[in-house]
Amino acid sequence: MNAENDKKGAAVKFPPPLIFLLSLLAAYAAQRFWPISIGNISGLKPLGAAVIILGICIAILVSLSFKRAETNIEPWKPTRKIVSTGVFAYSRNPAYLAFCLALIGTGIFLNSFWILISFIPSAILVYYIAIRKEETYLEKKFGGEYVDYKNKVRRWL
Repeated sequence: MNAENDKKGAAVKFPPPLIFLLSLLAAYAAQRFWPISIGNISGLKPLGAAVIILGICIAILVSLSFKRAETNIEPWKPTRKIVSTGVFAYSRNPAYLAFCLALIGTGIFLNSFWILISFIPSAILVYYIAIRKEETYLEKKFGGEYVDYKNKVRRWL
């Protein structure tokens, strides 16, 4: 793939963070109309806060990794190089993992079963809306280099 044909990156049309936000809003609405709590577990709020903070820290590390590599984080822009160090040595999609952790942590913090499980449809949707396109694009652009990375590093964890 040459630079001329690479103006749209993976051509993801729907911003993946919006998938997680819409899922959170839908889960919040479900909690308001059909409340289901996780339970009366002491220490729920600190655990939830810790998971949220972990998600935020991973998101910051992802952003810094893309900035350091001088490539675009947005999947609708061209990728200049494969980032395979830092958090990317453990997950091919640490940004999406960070969003999942934020939803899980928010569900735990708010003691909401609906918000807790909202990461499941989010992860499925982000796979079909973004990850498949991203992986196809990266394989076409980087060939064996990306395939080797894909074989070494799992998608989520």
